Amino acid sequence: MSELIKHECGIALIRLRKPLSYYQQKYGTWRYGINKIYLLMEKQHNRGQDGAGLVNLKIDVSHGRKYFNRVRSIASAPLQDIFSQIKKDFQKIEEKNHHLFEDSIWAKENVPFAGEVYLGHLRYGTFGGNGIENVHPVMRENNWKSRNLVLAGNFNLTNVDELYNSLLTLGQHPKDYSDTVTILENVGHFLDDENQGLFDLYKKRDYSNKEISPLIEKNLDITNILKASSKRWDGGYVIGGLIGHGDSFVMRDPWGIRPAFYYYDDEVIVVASERPVIQTSFNLREEQVRPIPPGAAVVIKKDGQFSIEQIREAETIRSCSFERIYFSRGSDVDIYTERKKLGELLTPQILESINYDLDNTVFSYIPNTAESAFYGMIKGVEDYVKLKQVDKIWEKKDNLSKEDLLSIIARRPRVEKVAIKDIKMRTFISQDNTRDDLVAHVYDITYGSLRRNVDNLVIIDDSIVRGTTLEKSILRILDRLDPKKIVIVSSSPQIRYPDCYGIDMAVLGDFIAFKAVIQLLKDEGKEHILEETYQKCKAELILPKEKAINHVKDIYKDYTPEQISKKISQMLKTKFINAEVEIVYQTVENLHIACPNDLGDWYFTGNYPTPGGNKVVNQAFVNFIEGVGGRAY
Repeated sequence: MSELIKHECGIALIRLRKPLSYYQQKYGTWRYGINKIYLLMEKQHNRGQDGAGLVNLKIDVSHGRKYFNRVRSIASAPLQDIFSQIKKDFQKIEEKNHHLFEDSIWAKENVPFAGEVYLGHLRYGTFGGNGIENVHPVMRENNWKSRNLVLAGNFNLTNVDELYNSLLTLGQHPKDYSDTVTILENVGHFLDDENQGLFDLYKKRDYSNKEISPLIEKNLDITNILKASSKRWDGGYVIGGLIGHGDSFVMRDPWGIRPAFYYYDDEVIVVASERPVIQTSFNLREEQVRPIPPGAAVVIKKDGQFSIEQIREAETIRSCSFERIYFSRGSDVDIYTERKKLGELLTPQILESINYDLDNTVFSYIPNTAESAFYGMIKGVEDYVKLKQVDKIWEKKDNLSKEDLLSIIARRPRVEKVAIKDIKMRTFISQDNTRDDLVAHVYDITYGSLRRNVDNLVIIDDSIVRGTTLEKSILRILDRLDPKKIVIVSSSPQIRYPDCYGIDMAVLGDFIAFKAVIQLLKDEGKEHILEETYQKCKAELILPKEKAINHVKDIYKDYTPEQISKKISQMLKTKFINAEVEIVYQTVENLHIACPNDLGDWYFTGNYPTPGGNKVVNQAFVNFIEGVGGRAY
């Protein structure tokens, strides 16, 4: 993606189902678990770089021993930082206790992060600050093991205000106003209730307090706790949790908005945000790694027994299509296939944009994540060329010379690597997005790859969200090659509506498609539509979220996608660009053909999967009209 769009967090959980001595004997080290959690987190580092954290839980250690160990970081390379800290601790302990360090029984009692359960998190913060206190995993501590709670998740809730107020009604005083603290206290409240209910039950049966604790740990009902705490959550989420005595869980939202996959055998239970991460770390085939069903949870008991429990009724699956287009790792077999298909399905629009002049057109892509879509686009163009070759051969079949045949079959799409991304430059610039003069140098170009003033240039990107990088950088750089026409192709449709489930696309006024339709309304003297929409949206805000209707759709209804794309093209072709510019967007219909099982398309259609989404989009429009900055939830 040419634009810097931050997105969902990543989680990883490993539960070792055997004693550490088993892994010492089979794999040569008791550090098998921490080595694997490192792999799972490293393979997901793309999912969040604002912070990283890891918690380890030791089950059944001696009294007085620390059973939770946690490390978190907001360093510039937080993942490397947390494992560097753990490694340094290991080295110090090994230096002092060299003869004992490799003893798995001694290590469990004396070495931090030598335990059976690991919960890791990679953070991108969409709400709240970026201080260390905001980094997951977060903890709710208590002297009773079964009341200790650790959470880490990939989530955004649209109704934090509603849930926060419910905590106040209970008499709580949460330490912060954020979805993280709200969920932690929400789950913690029902964990306390479950503990208290079991305590009262066993007390009536004349058990002593000391006898009651292990009974609570054995019979704690994680499913009931999750059902009670999550019944009012509105948003996209995957939430992992550990209870101090040894139970653990990972729960997914009922719409399947956020991704989560699991694998188990007799040695381990593993959960991660992405399937190929688990495949690579444990050398598995794709069919061995399964998605957690929407609304369900992987529940793991202290003794290592595990089950899939339905926590909330599954809704119509609306898993995030942006995962497919951009965020997920392209090494997943389905993701790779779908991205290629997205590129292939754009072929008719692309050919029309260049007037079918393949001899004078060069095809390329914005590195690096648009590469798969590029392969699909080239396949589509090649298929078109083959059909034309067959037609030509058939037309001349009775009088076809060898030279004619060679000339016909030699025709193929012209492919060049035109744009080259300067990774170091991007890292530096991202620290200060006001440096427009430097933004213009994020990409280099391959000089001589086009014939000046003769060739068209077709270049594909994952998506065009804000258009800022196109306007200030990419188009200016590409124009240095003196193409006759530049066609920028987006493998995703026009982004018209804000996300409220964890992607950094929350402000309506940022979107180039939204800006374009506003300009169209103004050009045609239809500003009254903006005022009417504003009044409708404002009226909706006083209603319960369950009754909200997305009125922002009204501003788009008079215009086709082609009209909006044309206006975007006009807006992005500044006085600094000599070539003709055309923007070609994917259609929503083709998106669904390419990604048939992932229909979460609210950014393009305004069809939000949860009631809270409609309330958010109305608030976002009100904020835009009133000049209020920030996100609308």
